[in-house]
Amino acid sequence: MSALALTLCLAIPGRAQAQTSATTTAAIAQGSLVLDAHDAQRRKDRKRLAAINEVAQAQRHPLAPWVDYWELGLRLGEVSQPEVTAFYARWTGSYVEDRLRNDWLLELGRRRDWKNFAVDHQRYQMRDDREVACYALLIEHLNGRNVTEQARANWLAQRDGDEGCHLLASTLLEAKQFSAADVWLKLRLSVEAQRPRAIKQAASLAGRPAELAVVELQDNPSRYISRKAKGGVRAHTELATLALMRVAANDPSQAAELMVRLWEAELPVELSAWTWAHIGRQAAFKLQPEAAAYFERAAKLQAKHKQPPEWSSETRVWAVRAALRGGQWPQVLSAIAKLSETDQADPAWQFWRARALLATAADGAAGEQIRAQARGSLLTIASPMTFYGRLAAEEIGLALQLPPTPSPLTPAERGRAQAHAGLNSALLLIDIGLRNEGVREWNFSLARMSDRELRAAAQEACDREIWDRCINTSERTRVEVDISQRFPTPHRRQLLAKSREVGVDPAYVYGLIRQESRFVMDARSHVGASGLMQVMPATARWTAKKIGAEFRPELMTDRDFNIKIGASYLKLVLDDFGGSMAMAAAAYNAGPGRPRRWREGPVVEAAIWAESIPFNETRDYVKKVLTNSTLYAQVLGFEDVSLRARLGQPIGPRENSPTITPAEQQ
Repeated sequence: MSALALTLCLAIPGRAQAQTSATTTAAIAQGSLVLDAHDAQRRKDRKRLAAINEVAQAQRHPLAPWVDYWELGLRLGEVSQPEVTAFYARWTGSYVEDRLRNDWLLELGRRRDWKNFAVDHQRYQMRDDREVACYALLIEHLNGRNVTEQARANWLAQRDGDEGCHLLASTLLEAKQFSAADVWLKLRLSVEAQRPRAIKQAASLAGRPAELAVVELQDNPSRYISRKAKGGVRAHTELATLALMRVAANDPSQAAELMVRLWEAELPVELSAWTWAHIGRQAAFKLQPEAAAYFERAAKLQAKHKQPPEWSSETRVWAVRAALRGGQWPQVLSAIAKLSETDQADPAWQFWRARALLATAADGAAGEQIRAQARGSLLTIASPMTFYGRLAAEEIGLALQLPPTPSPLTPAERGRAQAHAGLNSALLLIDIGLRNEGVREWNFSLARMSDRELRAAAQEACDREIWDRCINTSERTRVEVDISQRFPTPHRRQLLAKSREVGVDPAYVYGLIRQESRFVMDARSHVGASGLMQVMPATARWTAKKIGAEFRPELMTDRDFNIKIGASYLKLVLDDFGGSMAMAAAAYNAGPGRPRRWREGPVVEAAIWAESIPFNETRDYVKKVLTNSTLYAQVLGFEDVSLRARLGQPIGPRENSPTITPAEQQ
């Protein structure tokens, strides 16, 4: 019986629990009702949705809360507090109660209804909406509390613009709790992140002349620099800095030339340092060898200012990456020392700091003390479960075993998970195809669960072969690590056979699938990749032709075809990159053309190459696929479980021409 049918049997009073065809038919009909409601909500068909909501409530449908939420959501701009409060009372403790509360708090903020906002905010559980947080801080300010420090941190950390945080900033600026310097810093951070709405909102706070100038320099920074940029007063130098940042985004060397020729002398020392750091970041992102020198110049200028820089976290970590690619270990240490305390605690930078200490330690007793300190740091982060944890263990020769299997779940623990209303609702949503809604309710239901409760919830998903919820839920545990949940092996017989047939390591294929689709058979990405191995249709067609297999679009979600085509394509890119699992994983994620460009420049060890990948998604993907593959090698009982071996030889330019052209990339 499907999860939908089972949940309906349990949830609807008087419903027989026998697995009969009549029950299945009823389940399908009930699912259709919710899908009709979802379609009406998507089309903003209020009348139709209201009618469906009446039926759902009358039937006491297990997903009636969602239908009610959609119906009220379409009218949220018009309803009053009592109607919303009545909704809370109907669905107390549910995900949709807190989801509506989030939506309603945003609406109350837009209405400037601070009294009702303050009451509702006390009961708000998710606390993950930055705009709601800005409205809450604004209320505290209006009530006389000094929130300047927290509000500034919230506003500067905001990635894109929104009404609530903009209102908070403008109010505190008017109250002289934010300064013009804060506004210019926000503008620089927004230009750095290339967030148009945030740029526009911050520019509006700097005054009309600055607002118009920002529009102009965004449109054509080179022309602005040559015709209108000037030194002198702070507003002029800030605008020149923004224009230089925009030039650097397109051509770091041109921005560097402008700085050397004129602007380093024209800008205040802290803005000059900021600009050189931004040029360094853009050059490092483009893997240009000059990046480390640009960052070094920024550091020397900043030292003259005698104040800590307010560079973004991303700029600071790119300084570390630039030094790593240049093999400049003293600069690696210096750059890591400039990271925030939070970033310095990240295992990645603990690992590279330890490596830099080992590389720079002198001979003799003093050097041995430094080496001992480095080995101690590596031991602290050593773990079989993470990329840098495994590298740290291998660096000090520590053999890593999989975590011990926790004690089995008891029938009572399993029973509580099976009876959990939020988990059942989530499974029901996923079963009828509303995966996004189901995942949100599932994750909300996991809040404040213990390790044992998380494992029990994960097992419910595992048993239903909803592998993404199985894996992601089990990964939340802090002490009890259930490897069978975190690294399951569905389709084992077929995957081992197909992988060996095409000549690719099954553990590597398992590691890639776990990252690509979490074993969701009908997974489809926003760009159109399909199936277990998330293969693009054009790539599947090309690969099928290469290996002499039949291709039809409807085969894309067929398990055996998807594994065969995906593994075959992986083998082709693996061969194209000389057996480098790191470059092949990058090619699978970003297309072969990009890692070909990324391998240009100096020859670097594979771990440095992986850490220097410009795209955040691809960098994270490569590290996770390789870590997954080593863990799957252990799960499958293979002998080669070394992450360093899977990273392979140092990576640099290749003389031979590629066998896969950019037009054929994944």
